[in-house]
Amino acid sequence: MTDPNAIQPSELDQLPDRDPEETAEWQASLDAVTEAAGPHRAAYLMRRTLERAEGAGLALPKLLETDYVNTIPTAAEPAVDGDEAMEQRITAWNRWNAAAMVTRGSKYGVGGHIATFASAAWLYETGFNHFFRGKEGDGSGDQLYIQGHASPGIYARAFLDGRIDEAQLDNFRREAGGNGLPSYPHPRRLPWLWEFPTVSMGLGPISAIYQARFNRYLTSRGIKDVSDSHVWAFLGDGEMDEPESTTALTLASREQLDNLTFVINCNLQRLDGPVRANFKIVQELEAQFRGAGWNVIKTLWGTAWDELFRLDTTGALVRRLREVPDAQVQTYQTRDAAYIRQDFFGKDPALAEMAKLLSDDKILECFHLSRGGHESRKVYAAYKAALAHKGAPTVILAQTVKGHTLGEGFASKNANHQMKKLTVDEFKAMRDRLELPVSDAQFVDGVVPYVHPGADSPEVRYLQERRAALGGPAPARRVHPVAPLPQPADKAFAAFDKGSGSQNVATTMAFVRLVKDLVRDKETGKRWVPIVPDEARTFGMESLFPSLGIYSPMGQTYEPVDRDQLMYYKEAKNGQIFNEGITEAGAMAEFVAASTSYSTHGETMIPFYIYYSMFGWQRTGDQMWQLGDQLGRGFLVGATAGRTTLTGEGLQHADGHSPVIAATNPAALTYDPAFAYEIGVIVKEGLRRMFGEAGPDEDQNVFYYLTVYNEPLPQPAKPSAAGIDEGIVKGLYRFNTAESAGVSPAANAPRIQLLGSGTAIHWALKAQRLLAEEWGVAADVWSATSWTELRRDAMEADEALLRGEERVPFVQQALQGAEGPVLAVSDYMRQVPDQIAQWVEQDYSSLGADGFGLSDTRDAARRHFGVDAESIVVAALAQLARRGEVQAAAVKEAREKYGL
Repeated sequence: MTDPNAIQPSELDQLPDRDPEETAEWQASLDAVTEAAGPHRAAYLMRRTLERAEGAGLALPKLLETDYVNTIPTAAEPAVDGDEAMEQRITAWNRWNAAAMVTRGSKYGVGGHIATFASAAWLYETGFNHFFRGKEGDGSGDQLYIQGHASPGIYARAFLDGRIDEAQLDNFRREAGGNGLPSYPHPRRLPWLWEFPTVSMGLGPISAIYQARFNRYLTSRGIKDVSDSHVWAFLGDGEMDEPESTTALTLASREQLDNLTFVINCNLQRLDGPVRANFKIVQELEAQFRGAGWNVIKTLWGTAWDELFRLDTTGALVRRLREVPDAQVQTYQTRDAAYIRQDFFGKDPALAEMAKLLSDDKILECFHLSRGGHESRKVYAAYKAALAHKGAPTVILAQTVKGHTLGEGFASKNANHQMKKLTVDEFKAMRDRLELPVSDAQFVDGVVPYVHPGADSPEVRYLQERRAALGGPAPARRVHPVAPLPQPADKAFAAFDKGSGSQNVATTMAFVRLVKDLVRDKETGKRWVPIVPDEARTFGMESLFPSLGIYSPMGQTYEPVDRDQLMYYKEAKNGQIFNEGITEAGAMAEFVAASTSYSTHGETMIPFYIYYSMFGWQRTGDQMWQLGDQLGRGFLVGATAGRTTLTGEGLQHADGHSPVIAATNPAALTYDPAFAYEIGVIVKEGLRRMFGEAGPDEDQNVFYYLTVYNEPLPQPAKPSAAGIDEGIVKGLYRFNTAESAGVSPAANAPRIQLLGSGTAIHWALKAQRLLAEEWGVAADVWSATSWTELRRDAMEADEALLRGEERVPFVQQALQGAEGPVLAVSDYMRQVPDQIAQWVEQDYSSLGADGFGLSDTRDAARRHFGVDAESIVVAALAQLARRGEVQAAAVKEAREKYGL
């Protein structure tokens, strides 16, 4: 029988052996060790040999998994540069106040989380005391992505530091009164403290990676040297299950982002129970990160384990640690020494002998308390090694106990994520455990007190001195005083005012053409950050490749295949374009980083991200919310938009609803421009509001969403009537009347108002002609550039009315005196134009492309959805017939005539 493990001849042919005799000697040595010392010893020697080869730089595959021990042994740990006893006391105060804040808030039913910070306290405190650079020193400081559920501990530290007061602690999760604290990191709610919203799990990791990359981009392009900034992302081991958490790991290693460190709090628990009940999450993550090219540091065991490892002369302890599943490790945390002796040590004779040398107290110390993530010396060593490592990002896998120091009722319990309070007795036990000077008398009426050593206490002075040395408080968000960007010359915006003449131009092309002109502006051109997810050629942006270059930290190490062409593919270290590949999530993460550069780095950048509109709000809507939460500014451009405009692509590409989703976001200003000149007006206004001289009542922290189409059509000249620009910005203006369009029927003809957005206005214009020529109806055509902004304005008018202020919604002002009913149409579902229905005083009806998309020609798709010009005519006649202004028979006649 053939040995299935034997090397087959085909393999030998692929990798010829130049010295078979030498190879046989190595194999014989391995066989001899296996036979004499056992397979465990042989495996140990092989791992150590591979580690030596890797350290020597030999071209061998890396080990993806190492033993379940600390990467940095105790003997190699550097001395902590500080007062460890003082830091222990500071951490104790913060642990107490974090738990007190959540417990006191529980009486209001607002919830909160205690156990996460209890496990991660030293991961944060060590960083705050020694590593995290603040924003008051040179440069931009570090960027901290704080684990959302750990926020009580960050508030507790800010309380100790004097940045928030006791009243604010008592208003944790109660913000309506204006003096509260948001439940999680949230820049929009506490903009002086939080930089990054992180509790939508998975967005923190990918955002941190792209933030680190954007930092390199700013430096490479000469915008600002931020090479001293380091990005720290604090994550949960359960959070790593989110696809966004790991989707960009290879990008970080490929671009050698050694300005980035992930700190994963491996407490082995997620919200409902173990992260990997039957497996080992640390080992899984190590393999995943090593395979992606990251530097991995495991900080698993505290110093109490050193004695056990010294006794492990056979390797039995290390083997047992590798094989025990995480859920069982969690069980050890809650059981007595006798159980641990039997279940852990009793499985192996060598371990049983070792256990005889250990007291019950020693066993409990190791299995209940001693974890690498709970010792400042271990964490300090890991952080210092991470910063020293060059050429790759680092991940620190720090093992902790969820609910550490909170008592037996919390530690490692499956339900501790839902446990919101401690009893008075549990607090007293915690006080004794942490050695805090809190007397029983301070528990007035059973209420746990907040405790503070005093503004001039040694603890507070030490804390503030450490932060001053590191560049000021952290976390902190700063909006640097920067001069508004000068408005680009009007020439670029006015280029479309005369129309395109006989040339057909799609609005996608019009937007790209505008950007091409704006990036040439001497004052602001370098501030533009074009972002595209591998669809630049679809949107006609390839002409920007040779002029702006595609950002790559490696530059261009090859000769592009199209080098002899005018629009060749050019990568450059100082390239301006981000071509992200097929990752909308990555492109959005890059956009968020660029859109908040005004705050993060004090450098205003103008990002625009252009993409298939179907793959924006539907696919990455959570990141659009993150963008609003983080107070980002820029232009999102949903290209090839509409349900019927992208011919042949069908259901998965047919966007008929993105404006509906966008309308739910308070920070999004959503526009559906029909003509090139409208795009110019909207972009000009966006640059003024977000980056220029905004008005005193205007919120600059908004972003613009524009839908543009790929259907080449004649672009008309901008009407000369007064108020056109205002109407474009506010959402509605009359494009023409039946008379000005030259299709006016009899003077007493029935009249209707046709409102169209985006490409639908062309169907309305054709319907205008058909109504006049074939049915004797006069129609005026309006361009509705933003149904959403019209609705937002109307809602604000309603709110003003409740305050006793008289204010007429703009949509009513615009349509005031317009004769006849209103018929609205768009290439989106009817819900989009129906946003304004309740504020239109005339009879109102709408048409839209409701339902799933389909593959066909534009004409066939529009007939299918009932939004083409002929369908508009029939709907208009039906609306007029209901009013008695045309004969009912005309509706039937029109349906039959047009084959509807």
